[in-house]
Amino acid sequence: MIQTTGTGKVEWLLKRCQNLEPIPCAVAHPCEKSALAGAMEAGELGLIAPILVGPVAKIEEIARTSGIDLGDTPIVDTLHSHESAVRAVELVRQGKAELLMKGSLHTDELLGAVVARETGLRTGRRISHVFIMDVPTYHKVLIITDAAISIAPTLEDKMDICQNAIDLMISLGLEKPKVAILAAVETVNSKMQATLDAAALCKMADRGQITGGILDGPLAFDNAISKQAAETKGIQSLVAGDPDILLAPDLEAGNMLAKQLSFLANADSAGLVLGARVPIILTSRADSVRSRIASCGVAMLAAHSRRQKA
Repeated sequence: MIQTTGTGKVEWLLKRCQNLEPIPCAVAHPCEKSALAGAMEAGELGLIAPILVGPVAKIEEIARTSGIDLGDTPIVDTLHSHESAVRAVELVRQGKAELLMKGSLHTDELLGAVVARETGLRTGRRISHVFIMDVPTYHKVLIITDAAISIAPTLEDKMDICQNAIDLMISLGLEKPKVAILAAVETVNSKMQATLDAAALCKMADRGQITGGILDGPLAFDNAISKQAAETKGIQSLVAGDPDILLAPDLEAGNMLAKQLSFLANADSAGLVLGARVPIILTSRADSVRSRIASCGVAMLAAHSRRQKA
């Protein structure tokens, strides 16, 4: 059983994981101390049942020198990181794993195996990334998307990015997530594509092309996050001041926003890739233990939600 001692939003998420069955997770190339330790710690907490995919000798050597107990954790032997990515994806396709976790290989290498047309994990959806943020100055968990994969998303891309984030929030227990579609201003301006996309996304939600959430936009960041700022500008909105999801206009804006919250507001974040057959846990060597565990916890809840829909 997962034990939680903090009172933050991450702990609230982890409490939802208590008494749930660990999810089999293919860990691609955990050939570095933090990558291996993160996977094993998540396994010890009962969030995942790790299947390590990488060179056996190298993994065992890292475990020995780092004091990591592998116990009877299964290891799929590979020659190099590229084969690790391919074999990890193969485990998912075979139904032996329901989650995929990045080890110490490059993100592009793992996602290359994920999006391979014949052997990957594609669905009809655009693959997108979410940061699940625990911001000390905000009153609930906040998702920022897409800040890592979609560089300059089209309107159709944003539709999938939005739907991926809504579906994730629903799997975390929200009935009707609120989505603020960000731009530099809160009015539609034909010279600013982000405002046109925001208006179109809201109408797409009205017509059932995006489901499960409450959308509003364009909204500038101040009136998206602050009800007082919205009221000052005369904006009447169910979303302003209370969003669950911030949909960024492009990767650069989303990435800078997420990192500003992390480094200026001391926010913790979890990272997940959505839109593939299974959730993909993206971790970094710079991630704190709390962030790595949060990523696994969110992925676990998403996987259990997928089981219920199957």
